[in-house]
Amino acid sequence: MNSNFEKILIKNNKILAVKDLQTLEKALLSSSKIIFLLSSDICSIEETTRLIKASGKLCFIHLDMIQGLNTKDNSAIDYLKDNTFADGVITTKSQVAKYAHKIGFLVIMRCFLIDSLSLTTTEKLFNETYIDAIEILPGVMPKIIEQISKQSSIPIIAGGLISDHEDVNLALKSGAVAISTTKLNIIN
Repeated sequence: MNSNFEKILIKNNKILAVKDLQTLEKALLSSSKIIFLLSSDICSIEETTRLIKASGKLCFIHLDMIQGLNTKDNSAIDYLKDNTFADGVITTKSQVAKYAHKIGFLVIMRCFLIDSLSLTTTEKLFNETYIDAIEILPGVMPKIIEQISKQSSIPIIAGGLISDHEDVNLALKSGAVAISTTKLNIIN
């Protein structure tokens, strides 16, 4: 885990997640200092990440959602490292996360908590050194966020279904260090 990144998350605890390139322009003008790029394609990813970095923001690419990118092969991650301006990656795949960390990306593991088995699987990640943060989805589960944040030394980001300031406050009060949302009105 990167303690400098944790400090950045705590200071900039509202992360804007961009689902489509039409909202990118608004995201670049937002007060959010961190952008999660949830959608792009291999042809535009370099330019998109350049724009994000030029706006003074940290850029995280959701590897599992980039069209034309096959993360089963480490060369795709090497390509992103060499040809984009991304600071880090988001993934649901441990092997991808390990390799991305090895080549110098910050790594956020995205975990969908849908039942007790997925919670147990997530808890197994708490001691992994290749993870800089864990994003828990959906982010509107204060009891689970509190339980996880007490067990993990890795920073927790609450994401998914965060729809208003009450959700933000509840997630942060429950132990998340930051939230991610596609709702621009929550960020500004």
